[in-house]
Amino acid sequence: MSPRVPYQPGDVVVVDGRASVQFADDRAIVLRIVRVPDWETYHGWCWLTGYVLDRRGDAVERRDVFVQPAGLRLAGKRPAGRRPAQP
Repeated sequence: MSPRVPYQPGDVVVVDGRASVQFADDRAIVLRIVRVPDWETYHGWCWLTGYVLDRRGDAVERRDVFVQPAGLRLAGKRPAGRRPAQP
């Protein structure tokens, strides 16, 4: 069973090189989490499903990312009353 991920739908996280080498340097993204799948992974890693946010906070792309939760940084919570974009 995968360890519990300390993030939940609605959280906004910064995904950069600390979370996965594929997001190092200028490839970092801000991700609004919409789902935390309970998929078996390597110890210390997890999958997150979410929307990449642009500088204005608008969702521009849906992504599934494979990351180390210990390397994520919380950037904020979804504002109350604002519904996430539908897939």
